[in-house]
Amino acid sequence: MKFFTDIFGWKFQEFPGAEYWIAMTGDEKSPGINGAVMKRNNPQQPIVNSIEVESRDSTFDKIVRLGGQVVVSKTIIPGMGWYGFFKDPDGNIHGLWEKSPGVK
Repeated sequence: MKFFTDIFGWKFQEFPGAEYWIAMTGDEKSPGINGAVMKRNNPQQPIVNSIEVESRDSTFDKIVRLGGQVVVSKTIIPGMGWYGFFKDPDGNIHGLWEKSPGVK
């Protein structure tokens, strides 16, 4: 959780007595995913979600600095934006998405 707090500013709320948290990723102005986080029981079970960022390059720099690994770097979707994938310190793969200027 520290990894995601340091990179994206997410906050986590733990449910007492369980290894289960809610990731609070948004607010009234910018809704987030606000999803469940729990220990992975099956190491072969991948998860992949995409996180929109303002700068994929600077976010990848922070990810690597804080113990993550880039697994797919800068890939363009013409007229839409760029994506890439990273592995967090627990081995989960996540996507990053940066919109092209002017794309809503």
